Amino acid sequence: MGIVPRVRQMLQPLSDCCLPDDSGDDEDGTASPADKSELHDTIKKLSLKLDDLSTCNELVAKHGVALQRSLSELDGLRIPCESGEKLKAVSERATLFRITSNAMINACRDFLELAETHSRKWQRALQYEQEQRVHLEETIEQLAKQHNSLERAFRSAPGRAANPTKSFSEGSLLTTKGEDSEEDEDTEYFDAMEDSTSFITVITEPKEDRKAEGGTTGSVEWTSDNVLDSTSLVPQGPPKVKRRVRIPDKPNYSLNLWSIMKNCIGRELSKIPMPVNFNEPLSMLQRLTEDLEYHHLLDKAVHCTSSVEQMCLVAAFSVSSYSTTVHRIAKPFNPMLGETFELDRLDDMGLRSLCEQVSHHPPSAAHYVFSKHGWSLWQEITISSKFRGKYLSIMPLGAIHLEFQASGNHYVWRKSTSTVHNIIVGKLWIDQTGDVEIVNHKTKDRCQLKFLPYSYFSKEVARKVTGVVSDSQGKAHYVLSGSWDEQMECAKIVQSSPSSPSLDGKQKTVYQTLPAKLMWKKYPLPDNAENMYYFSELALTLNEHEEGVAPTDSRLRPDQRLMEKGHWDEANTEKQRLEEKQRVNRRRRLEACSRGCGAEEAEKEAEVYVPLWFEKRLDPVTGETACVYKGGYWEAKEKQDWHMCPNIF
Repeated sequence: MGIVPRVRQMLQPLSDCCLPDDSGDDEDGTASPADKSELHDTIKKLSLKLDDLSTCNELVAKHGVALQRSLSELDGLRIPCESGEKLKAVSERATLFRITSNAMINACRDFLELAETHSRKWQRALQYEQEQRVHLEETIEQLAKQHNSLERAFRSAPGRAANPTKSFSEGSLLTTKGEDSEEDEDTEYFDAMEDSTSFITVITEPKEDRKAEGGTTGSVEWTSDNVLDSTSLVPQGPPKVKRRVRIPDKPNYSLNLWSIMKNCIGRELSKIPMPVNFNEPLSMLQRLTEDLEYHHLLDKAVHCTSSVEQMCLVAAFSVSSYSTTVHRIAKPFNPMLGETFELDRLDDMGLRSLCEQVSHHPPSAAHYVFSKHGWSLWQEITISSKFRGKYLSIMPLGAIHLEFQASGNHYVWRKSTSTVHNIIVGKLWIDQTGDVEIVNHKTKDRCQLKFLPYSYFSKEVARKVTGVVSDSQGKAHYVLSGSWDEQMECAKIVQSSPSSPSLDGKQKTVYQTLPAKLMWKKYPLPDNAENMYYFSELALTLNEHEEGVAPTDSRLRPDQRLMEKGHWDEANTEKQRLEEKQRVNRRRRLEACSRGCGAEEAEKEAEVYVPLWFEKRLDPVTGETACVYKGGYWEAKEKQDWHMCPNIF
C-alpha cells in the first residue's frame, strides 16, 4: 500500500471521532469509555504512522540519490551502441522517476511539516472538546437530579395541599389571630386581582348580614333554583348516535427531540417541517372544536336572568377549554390552506360547528358555532409559536365572541399563553399563564381572570385560576377560583372593604362571600387514555369517519389518518406530498397574479387566500378585521353539492 493511501486510511478514524453526527438518530449522546479509548488509540497510531512517513521520506531520498549515481557511472562506461540506446532509455525513465519521486517527497515533506505543526493544536482541541462534553453531561445529570429532588420535596412539603383538585374554599388558609382562633376557623384569604396582584376572600355563613366600616353590602339570598347551582350542570341521557370510544394505541417510536428542536431556536414553528412523530392524530381545527366539550355551561347560561351570573358561567367555559391540554404535549397537524372541519351534533350536543383554515402564513383558522339553545360563538385564531431554547411559547392571537340571542349579551375575550417546559431535560409539561379579561359589551360587566404560573416553591394549588366579576360601575359581585385542569367555583360577594395597608403601602380589598358553589368540573379521561394521546371522550370522536362531509374535511386528510392507524412512516411520506402540493398551488397563484401586476405585488396577492365559507369583515366591537361565517356550508351539505371545494388532499 502506498504512503498517501495509508495516510488517508490513518486520518479516517480521526475524522470519524471528531466530526459531529447530524443525522438526528443518536439516542444516547454520552461518550462511553470505549469511545474515549478508541480516540486516544487513533491519535497514537497517527503519531506512529507519521514517524513511518518521515522514515520513508528519508529512504526514498537516499535510494534516489544512489540510483542517480549508479546511472551516471554506467553512462561513463564504453559499451556497444545498441546497449547505449537501451541505457539511455533507462536513464530517461529513471529521470522521470526521480522527478516524480521528488514531487512526492516534497508533498510528503509539506504534509509532515503541517501535521507536526498542527498535531499539538489538534490534540489540545480534542482534549478541550472532550472536557466540555464531560462537563455538559455532568451538568445535565445534576439538573435532572435536582429536578427530581425538588419535585419530591415539593410533593412531601408539610404546607402542600394533599389534593391539588380541592376547591379554593379548602386551600391556603391564612389567619390574622392565630390558628386556634375560633372566629377564624371558617375564614380564608386568597391572593387578589387588583394591581394584577391580590384580594382577600372571607367566607361567611348564608344569610349573614355584616357591615364593616367603609364597606358595602349586597343581597345575600341564594335561592334553591339558582342557576349557578352545580346540579344539572352535566347533560343527562345517553347520546342518540353511538360513537367510538377508542382509537389504535400510540406506537412506541423513539425520536431525539433535541436533535430537531436545537435548529429551531427563535424561529416560527409553523414554518419548520416536522415529522408526525411530534404530532397527535388531530388537526388544529379539531383542537379548536374541542373547546366546545363543556358547551352545557353556555346552555345553562342562556337561562340566567342576571348578567353577572351569566358572566360567571361564561368565565367557567373559557377556563374549561384548557382542561384537555394538561397532558396533551403533542402538536396538532397544521391544517392545509382551505381545509375545513365540521361538527354536526344538533341531536346530542345541540350545536353545529364549522372551522376553515383561512391563512397558511401566518396560520389562521376561522370558527363559527350555532347552538339551538340560543347562543352563537365565533372567532378567528392565529397561532404564533416560538422556541426559546428551554421552553416553547404558544400565543393564540385573536378575539373570541359569544352572543346570547335572547338577551343580546355579547361577550369578548382572548386566550392566555401556553408554555411547554423541559424541552432539553426532564419530563415535558405544559402551563397556562397570563391575564384574561372577559367583557360584556352590552352591559359593560367585566371578569378579570388570572392564570397563575406554576412554581415548585409556591404553596398555591397547582394550575390555579382566580377571578372577580364586576358590573359596569366596578362593583364586585362574584369571586371565582379553581384550577384550569380540574374545576371552577364561584362565591357571591356580600360585603367588601379595604384592608390595612401593607409594609409596601399597597392596600388589598377584603371580599366577604357566601360559601362557594361548583360551576364546572372536568370529565374523567377514558380508560387507557395514556396510550391514546390522552384524548378526552369528545376528542376520540372528532376524527371518526362520517359520511357526507366536505372533501376538504380534516377527517379525510390521508397523513393524519395513517398516523391514527399507527403507520407513521407512510404518514410522513404522505405529509411531505401534501406539503409539496400546497407549495405548487401557491406558485400557481403567484404566476396567475404576476400576469397583471409586478412581482412584489404578485407575491402579496398570492398570499391572500379567499376563504370559501368565511369572509373578512370589520368587527364593530373590537375594531379589528376578522373572518366571519357568511353561510352556505350546511345548505351545500344538505344538497351534497361540493363542486366549489378545492382539491387539497
